[in-house]
Amino acid sequence: MTSTLGLTTGRGADGGAVLAARGEIDMSNVDAFRSALAEAIPPGGTLRVDLTDVAYLDSAGLAVLFDHAARISLIAGALLEPVLTISGLTEIVTVEIPEESA
Repeated sequence: MTSTLGLTTGRGADGGAVLAARGEIDMSNVDAFRSALAEAIPPGGTLRVDLTDVAYLDSAGLAVLFDHAARISLIAGALLEPVLTISGLTEIVTVEIPEESA
């Protein structure tokens, strides 16, 4: 069964590229997440990945984030903060946790 995942690309307030995800990221839809992330990274730039509306992130999704760690920064809700910290991703990627989600 495929989990629900919505992906939207756009520009942040600073004009930088943003990929916003909502729903769940798991092995059933990780290929769509991987493709969207790879396509959204600007040549020679970085991508801000907004995970604030992601309710579940499994190891397949984490692996995609690790694969692109040198070219991304993350915005995540308090729900994902422990997963990102325990995985070690917070040590190699800038992760912002907005106060309203903490």
